Amino acid sequence: MTVSRVLRNRGDVSAATRDKVLEAAKTLGYVPNQIAGSLASQRVNLVAVVIPSLSNMVFPEVLTGINRAFEDTPLQPVVGVTDYLPEKEEQVLYEMLSWRPSGVIIAGLEHSDATRAMLKNAGIPVVEIMDTDGTPIDAMVGISHRRAGREMAAAILKQGYHRIGFLGTKMPLDHRARKRFEGFTEALAKAGVEIEDREFYSGGSALAKGREMTEAMLERSPDLDFLYYSNDMIGAGGLLHLLDKGIDVPAQIGLAGFNGVELLDGLPRQLATMDACRKEIGTKAAEIILERSALAEDETPEDPGHVTLSSKISWGDTLRRYRR
Repeated sequence: MTVSRVLRNRGDVSAATRDKVLEAAKTLGYVPNQIAGSLASQRVNLVAVVIPSLSNMVFPEVLTGINRAFEDTPLQPVVGVTDYLPEKEEQVLYEMLSWRPSGVIIAGLEHSDATRAMLKNAGIPVVEIMDTDGTPIDAMVGISHRRAGREMAAAILKQGYHRIGFLGTKMPLDHRARKRFEGFTEALAKAGVEIEDREFYSGGSALAKGREMTEAMLERSPDLDFLYYSNDMIGAGGLLHLLDKGIDVPAQIGLAGFNGVELLDGLPRQLATMDACRKEIGTKAAEIILERSALAEDETPEDPGHVTLSSKISWGDTLRRYRR
């Protein structure tokens, strides 16, 4: 019984006894049968984490926040990747829910009817992450992408830029980029400014893609004085292209991206961007799962768990036409 309490992390066992049991289990190579243990509770100590991409540098940082929050707890995250495809999201979620996890953390608020039905009927805590511009199924943690777009537009206009081009992902699959674009164009329109050129692409965010898109846009629209990119990676590619061509950034043309990717800190110029609060989102989402998991089966959480974090502009070296 003592060994059982230790291995299930239940009951009052002294630290010395616990250490002895865990050391013996380690020596024997013993791994508890969680499936057998879950038959009574109908749940395993796994949390399904459903994200659209691992190549996008945003999501590994979200996973870092989730892992840190689950350290020293019985819960372990298991990751499924959807490639931004609604039908694949359905498949991944169906398989993960069949294992009866203790919770779900899933990217975005837009899902197919089948996915929404599965999440509503799962009977476990569900946290939708990255976005708060919409109505969640249960809890949500993220930023307002429309507000992020509006704030970036205001910063660009304040610095005296008015001939603006937009470069980014194809919107139907990337809802968060679409919402930033909507907020961005809304703020520009209120100031009487329209986007003069735009370029969209599909596939991963890459430096080479940013170079190609920037070159193509400036060939079409050489009078542009600002380029707004939907993410930092293509923005960094655009910056490298402009510097290679000897174009003065930011006096001749300004640039800004989105996400605040630390990997780009070593660029010749610091790209203006906005922090997407990635680690904080992961940490808070995992904390909500932990809090909800501790509730009794018939207990309703007092807090709905709707958390909107504040993203901030990092001005860098590419958004300061007027020096302060």
